[in-house]
Amino acid sequence: MTAEPEVNPMRRAHQAPRCAACSKRTGRPCRAPAVRGWRVCRMHGAGGGAPKGKRNGRYRAGLFTAELIEARKQVCALTKRARELDKSL
Repeated sequence: MTAEPEVNPMRRAHQAPRCAACSKRTGRPCRAPAVRGWRVCRMHGAGGGAPKGKRNGRYRAGLFTAELIEARKQVCALTKRARELDKSL
């Protein structure tokens, strides 16, 4: 068997998918490689965000917890649906 010629290791890096974000100033796309599993690069928010719950320094209690925000969204959706049904009668 003959050994295959050595391939430039940077070839894979050059062929990586590119970031889908665009510059606000120029409107041109970002040319950085996207993080694996994300559509954007590390500078445009791949894998970012604050931790949930008490691990976050701005942990909220009371009216602004994630559970109550979700509950208010569901009530709003039910109210909207009830109004649509009322109009159709």
